[in-house]
Amino acid sequence: MIRIDGEFMKIVVASSEAIPFAKTGGLADVASALSKALAAEGHEVSLFLPYYPQSTAKRGFSPDDFQVCPEKVMITVGSKQVEARLLKAAFPDSKVSVYLVDQPRYFDRAELYHENGRDYQDNCERFIFFSRAVMEFTAQLNLQPDIIHSNDWQTGLIPALLKIEYQHRPGFEKTAAVYTIHNMAFQGQYWHWDMLLTGIDWKYFNRHQMEYFGQLNLLKTGIVFSNMITTVSPTYAREIRTERFGYGLNGVLESHADRLVGILNGVDTSEWNPEIDPHLAAHYNVETIADGKAKCKAALQERMGLPQKPDVPLLGAISRMTDQKGFSLILDAAENLLATDVQMVFLGTGDPRHERSFSELARRFPDKVATYIGFDEGLAHQIEAGLDIFLMPSQFEPCGLNQMYSLLYGTVPLVHEVGGLADSVVDAHPENLEKGTANGFSFWHFDATVLYRQMRRAIAAYYDKPLWNQLIRNGMTKDWSWKQSAQNYLSVYQRASSYRNKNSESVSATH
Repeated sequence: MIRIDGEFMKIVVASSEAIPFAKTGGLADVASALSKALAAEGHEVSLFLPYYPQSTAKRGFSPDDFQVCPEKVMITVGSKQVEARLLKAAFPDSKVSVYLVDQPRYFDRAELYHENGRDYQDNCERFIFFSRAVMEFTAQLNLQPDIIHSNDWQTGLIPALLKIEYQHRPGFEKTAAVYTIHNMAFQGQYWHWDMLLTGIDWKYFNRHQMEYFGQLNLLKTGIVFSNMITTVSPTYAREIRTERFGYGLNGVLESHADRLVGILNGVDTSEWNPEIDPHLAAHYNVETIADGKAKCKAALQERMGLPQKPDVPLLGAISRMTDQKGFSLILDAAENLLATDVQMVFLGTGDPRHERSFSELARRFPDKVATYIGFDEGLAHQIEAGLDIFLMPSQFEPCGLNQMYSLLYGTVPLVHEVGGLADSVVDAHPENLEKGTANGFSFWHFDATVLYRQMRRAIAAYYDKPLWNQLIRNGMTKDWSWKQSAQNYLSVYQRASSYRNKNSESVSATH
């Protein structure tokens, strides 16, 4: 058990989204699952996120599901004074305290960050408000955290606020900042005058701290002011220090490399577990998979309007339909693959061009392809259980969760060997098969022809039942839960506290 000075830690997690309340991507899964895993280890965890009334309503919540807290604070955002209210919720079977920052002018919107492909113009202001509200409510609730753990650009201001304004305030004397980068591609870059909205002195708007090519960069801010920086896989931690994956901040990360750690995400096995998953037609484990998965495959084929062919390989994907997720490659490869005896299922939304292309593919091959444009949580679980081969040829992938869901559900992943995909999927080449570690298929050269060859290779393995069953067993028997990942984060928290205690003097601007 990892503690600070022999005591359980007090941890504040700040995230712009968390399941089951609001989700656009993996950040929501991680924020919730890590918080619950830390609380299960005995630590006192408070999770802060914005209250998005329209999002929570879509996800089945009513206002009665949230407790209205008496605490209110006035937040200065530039020249404005904006009231922040607080709601409280709880996770079932967890001691995590969930706090939702309520301000309708900022968060009562149809989506979380953008509508109709366009970002909300006041996103910078919205999340500066949220970051300041987290700090003020942390003080007002007297949480006295050992760690404030922020995530992505939306909370990148929090480490700066802690270092510049809060570190000597009562309740924050021992607080260290940990910052997790979930995706380098999204940095929260805004014009320089938005620096005024932060309320932080202009002297910090310099190339070493908050400024990036004349703009305010909130991701860079979080990196520079944190005691420890994490990202969501060991391979991605190396990749983002390179020009190819660093999106211009590779030099900043290289200069802070001694404080950068890659920790592979885990799976929330209370949500993703084929033995208890309420969405499935049949439950199964590694010993009963033959019967259980066959029933799940048949149920998926029936739901998606495909002929029920138990022995035909069923491939598919659940994802944002974008070039980054490899959908151009999948489309090109599928054109050739569909000349053979296969079926394919796709679930997602994204680039309208890809939505149209995959819908058209389903119209052209109604007995072989089914496409669902949108998102359906239950269907996502049914696809993971019903597929034989999961396609994840992402151009880059910080961690990825679907490949781990697939491994847990006995679905063999086929991935591009980058980021967390490289850290979790072991290719079925002879050496790995001999060592007993192979659990899927991977490729390096990002090309549709290469993907097609790997699809054919995976399908050939599908018909070699002893080989296929070994790949499935290797994937299902590995511990993909958050338990080990949580221990790794606790080690990072301990290091952050050590650095904080060694260097508690006020930060001064570097020029």
